[in-house]
Amino acid sequence: MASIFSRIVSGAIPAAKVYEDEQTLAFLDINPAARGHTLVICKEELPDLLSLAPEQVAAVARATQVVARAIVAALQPDGFNIVQNNGEAAGQTVHHYHVHIIPRWRGDRVLSPWRPGSATADELHAIAAQIIAQL
Repeated sequence: MASIFSRIVSGAIPAAKVYEDEQTLAFLDINPAARGHTLVICKEELPDLLSLAPEQVAAVARATQVVARAIVAALQPDGFNIVQNNGEAAGQTVHHYHVHIIPRWRGDRVLSPWRPGSATADELHAIAAQIIAQL
């Protein structure tokens, strides 16, 4: 069965669309974290970042920047978050690649993506070595 986002792309489900090009679509989130919360999706139904071709990643990044500029001009937030979740453990609920643009205003306390932890320099270097070995 097609994802809710694929049904929006096909027109089967209505959405408040703000931007569209050949590879991407951007529309307002129906459960917004803040006024102007917008989703930018890859039109092709792919589950996560690792499933996209580099050209698709670039297309979504370009569309995200275009839409973020428009949100800033229109709503004049003090800042914005770009959030992209991969997998249920990361909070992904719709398994169709998408990016959230969440406008932020001073003191809004809308989103706290993580709590800073700590790591020693040795731990950081060991993790870096593991990642580098896979590149």
